[in-house]
Amino acid sequence: AVMLRRVRQSLRQVLFLMARRPVLLCGAIVLSVLFILAVKFTCSRAKDVVVAAQPPVRFFSTEAPIVDLYLGQLDQVERLRSVAEVSLVFFYAPWCAHSMAARQEVQQVAKKLAKQVQFVAINCWWSQGKCRRQNHIYQYPIIHLFYRRFGPINYKGPFVAPYVESFILRVITPLTYLPSRATLKEFLSYHEPRVVGFFQFNSSPQPPGYITYLSSALQALKRDFRGGVRFGVVTNKQVAEAISVREDETVYLHRRFNSSLIFPRRERNFTSEVICSWVFEHYETVLQWLQPPGTKSRLLERELNKGPALLLFLPHNPLGSKPSPLLIINITTPLFSFVCQVADVAVRYHSCNGNNHSTLDKSFTSHSLCCQSVLLPESSTSVCEVCLSWSGPSLTSSSVRCSFPSTAQGGDVLHSYLRHCCLHQLPAPVAIETATSVGCSNLLNSYSPFSQYSACCRKVEPQLNKLPAKEGLDMQRVPLTPSPSSIPPSSDAQQGGDGITGLRCQTNRTLRFYVLDVALNWPLAVRLGATGNRSASSQQEAAIVNLKDEVHYVLHRSPATTLTESLEAFIRNFSAPYSLLQRHLVGEEDVKGGEEEARRPDEHQQPPPRRFITELTTSSFLPSVMELQKDVLLFYYTQWCGFCSVLNHVIIQLARLLQGNSTITVARVNVARNDLPWEFMVDHVPSILLFPRYRKHLSVKFPDDLPITLPNLLRFILQHSSSVHYADKAVTSSAEGSGPSAVLRAEFLALQHEVQVLHRARERLSQQLAQLWRDNRRLTFDARSLEAQNAELLQERQSLEEQHRDKSRQLEDAVKRLQELADASENLLMLLRFLLKARKDRTEAREREEVERKEAEQKRSHMAS
Repeated sequence: AVMLRRVRQSLRQVLFLMARRPVLLCGAIVLSVLFILAVKFTCSRAKDVVVAAQPPVRFFSTEAPIVDLYLGQLDQVERLRSVAEVSLVFFYAPWCAHSMAARQEVQQVAKKLAKQVQFVAINCWWSQGKCRRQNHIYQYPIIHLFYRRFGPINYKGPFVAPYVESFILRVITPLTYLPSRATLKEFLSYHEPRVVGFFQFNSSPQPPGYITYLSSALQALKRDFRGGVRFGVVTNKQVAEAISVREDETVYLHRRFNSSLIFPRRERNFTSEVICSWVFEHYETVLQWLQPPGTKSRLLERELNKGPALLLFLPHNPLGSKPSPLLIINITTPLFSFVCQVADVAVRYHSCNGNNHSTLDKSFTSHSLCCQSVLLPESSTSVCEVCLSWSGPSLTSSSVRCSFPSTAQGGDVLHSYLRHCCLHQLPAPVAIETATSVGCSNLLNSYSPFSQYSACCRKVEPQLNKLPAKEGLDMQRVPLTPSPSSIPPSSDAQQGGDGITGLRCQTNRTLRFYVLDVALNWPLAVRLGATGNRSASSQQEAAIVNLKDEVHYVLHRSPATTLTESLEAFIRNFSAPYSLLQRHLVGEEDVKGGEEEARRPDEHQQPPPRRFITELTTSSFLPSVMELQKDVLLFYYTQWCGFCSVLNHVIIQLARLLQGNSTITVARVNVARNDLPWEFMVDHVPSILLFPRYRKHLSVKFPDDLPITLPNLLRFILQHSSSVHYADKAVTSSAEGSGPSAVLRAEFLALQHEVQVLHRARERLSQQLAQLWRDNRRLTFDARSLEAQNAELLQERQSLEEQHRDKSRQLEDAVKRLQELADASENLLMLLRFLLKARKDRTEAREREEVERKEAEQKRSHMAS
């Protein structure tokens, strides 16, 4: 209590002194704040220091005619675009691998087209550049093409120099000038959709609608960068009359199968967007190029979901000469000859009315034709085509009447005519089967000087879906649809296309035709079953994919047939009600086995060890499973199935037990990598099937309610294994003869062999069980010793925990005592300070009193003196 009173007095004195001197209080506060800040800044963790990024450098070579804005100057792009007719802007990121790969291709194109196109490259990744701040680009590179003030036209094709150059050239020349009727006819003869605009440049240097039409062509390229719809322009009135166009500023859409259309200016606004939408709404196409990008895309899936598709992988050169029209057969460029043949097949496949030409072709023709095929009775593999043609100048197509003598009225006359004009041109009956030449002859009609019969004899190539001719049929007539005059009478027959014309409207299995570049899409072709060399310039692959039925068929061409003949037979066989096309099964081959065979060139070398489990693939599935003299236990699995991996040890143990039995085969197949016929597929994995010998049609599935264990599998095999009396042939030797006794003898021998096999299996099982018992006993002793050690360790642990708790309590008590001593010492120290201060003050007060007393005494003595 005394100490507390003294502490209180000392505190009162300190506060009294601070109150008398406020400057000391403020100074103490400021010094404490500065001290705290200094400690905070000096003792705190230093901030992370980030090295500034290096400034970007030029991405393109200095020799390339490309303006490289590597600092992301977006304003410079607008300035360069304004002074150029056509500009290409290449957005890139310096670190992007796709940008690096496209750099060489763009430089190659820039060196060729530098005089016509302004090439600009801009770094749209640098954080301080304006391009990065204003544009949000999620993938690189990007190509934008600008035609004057129109754009941007986004290029979405492959970054390959020929494709990029072809795209630029189409943008440079969006319109094709058609000065004559011949060029107009050639322009409209291609299989791609064509649009023709008629504009007269007499009244003004540039008609007002011409710019709108030009913009519509650019809009079409912006909508479809491949340029599937081509635009042409006609300035001559006489040329425009060939397509029945007489009014100025008219847009004509050419269609091959339906009537061609003229843009309705009175119903719709004459703007580029409306014209482009009208063209894409009404145009017809039979062949479409697909260019799936290298990244993930749903383009192919979207097209395949529309129905069965015929995918043709052909070599494509976008920078080659212009593709030949459909009517030209002798094509010099081999790359475009393939496209032309495919387009011709597609056009005839879609020609439901037998007329695949528009009014333009009719205006250039002056005669018509009717044909009929007659099967010769002398040979079922030869056919004569009789055609009645009119060459009169005043006859029109509406006045044509096909009139052939029937079998009852004039069959003998027609038959004799055919024998006279056809049979004498064919070789002897022995050589008829090998005749490949085509013979034709003409005969004037006695009733009209303007018409004549023409007959052509040819050999009919056998097809897969060809129906056998009925016996006793003397003559069979198949009427043909009227052929266009521009095609020879027997051109369709010579190409083997008797059943391809109009097939689209005669079957429910309608095909869509797609063409892909074999060089860019070779992995897809290989996945579909393509074989050959990717670098071959004439590599051609075709496949029909039916995504709904989950099947696809691959075209296997023979060297003696042309592409047209193979495609037509392929399409006819697919469209047949009972098609004989075989579903193509994709599977992995046994590469390890091939490598082992390649490593063993020496025949005297020891053979490889026999595998317990046979790994089956698509090609080896049927030969292995359908082996007549073996029971096959088949295990279905996939690499992603966890339950299959758990059951692997069970299958391995079963195969080891049955390794001495030559009549039982344990096999497995990965159904995720190997396609199987539908009748051998299962609804879930893992699944186990047993195919007994001699009774493959009585295959048995392992019950789903039973666990897949080794005893259950053995019981399943013994229960459903085959017996010899189900065999197609009795297994007997020639010395024993035949009859019931031989069959019983064979059954007895087979059963005896199976009993021996079971005895051997039982012996192996007993040995394994004994070994397992010994291992189990040893493990039991080990477990007991481990349990004793574990008990000792638990006791030691408990004792250590108790010692730890005691030491902890002692430490806590010591800490408390030390804390109390520290608090008491601190209080005593403060008390001593206050006492010393008080004693000092008291001493000073006494000294002052003594001094004052002495002064008073001196003063009194002085006053007394």
